[in-house]
Amino acid sequence: MIVENIHTKSNLTLKIQDYVQFLKLRLTLLVVFSAAITFAYAAKGNLVWGQLWLMVLGGFLTTASANGFNQVIERELDKLMMRTRLRPLPTQRMTMAEGLTASILMGIAGIFILTYYFNVITGVLALFSIITYAFIYTPLKTRTSFAVFVGAIAGAMPPLLGYVAYSNSFGFEPGIMFAIQFIWQFPHFWSLAWVLDDDYKKAGMNLMPSSEGRSKNSAFQIMLYTLILIPVSLLPLKFGMAGYTLAIVSLIAGLAFFMQSVKLYRQCSIKAARELMFGSFLYLPIVQITLLIDKLN
Repeated sequence: MIVENIHTKSNLTLKIQDYVQFLKLRLTLLVVFSAAITFAYAAKGNLVWGQLWLMVLGGFLTTASANGFNQVIERELDKLMMRTRLRPLPTQRMTMAEGLTASILMGIAGIFILTYYFNVITGVLALFSIITYAFIYTPLKTRTSFAVFVGAIAGAMPPLLGYVAYSNSFGFEPGIMFAIQFIWQFPHFWSLAWVLDDDYKKAGMNLMPSSEGRSKNSAFQIMLYTLILIPVSLLPLKFGMAGYTLAIVSLIAGLAFFMQSVKLYRQCSIKAARELMFGSFLYLPIVQITLLIDKLN
């Protein structure tokens, strides 16, 4: 009996670990974080925590659904890459039917929560995000580097979704939040693509900004987008969304991020690309948290 219980717990632990991989948990939580920040921003001091957690749950489920569909579609390609070959679907620890069913159920549940408890626009945005990421961006990855542009649209939807969930309206504020995350997507993803370029090529994906791959041309384009991000991140000051605290923090963070891209341009090394990638993970939450704090003060 004791042995059976241990075996059952072991199987449950392995299944949980599989779903952590299947949902891309860390990426999903980062996405939901952006939506939560802009939801709180839109509330402007009138935040109801129950509503926030419902929005987080709905956003989590829709993001996890998109990630699940992505892995179902790419299950054969994932077998070819070192980074992904041990995921549940390539190793057949999870069947395609299970992955597809889980993705559909999470998508339906997430869209229902966002539509029923908030508004139809938010539900439509969530559906649009799933379709764009899973069914447009994912198949485009093996066809054209333009897939990164499509992926950037899907990746920039969370701040728009979070704001609209609370306000049920569009405008300059959610548009600017979308723009910041949209521009950020390019140096963020391209630095990742630089590090994983050899792996991506095994699956027939060329996702670098230049067909030359790891080159000065690619590094220059990455550097250009980090430079563009600096004035875009200052737009909240221009439109009265926040004050000088955000402007100063955004400028410092933006310049630091830019200098990392300059280092990549000079060295064209995997090490410099990895540093830029980690810098991107720091940049976005720092700017978004500062935006919220500056607004509330």
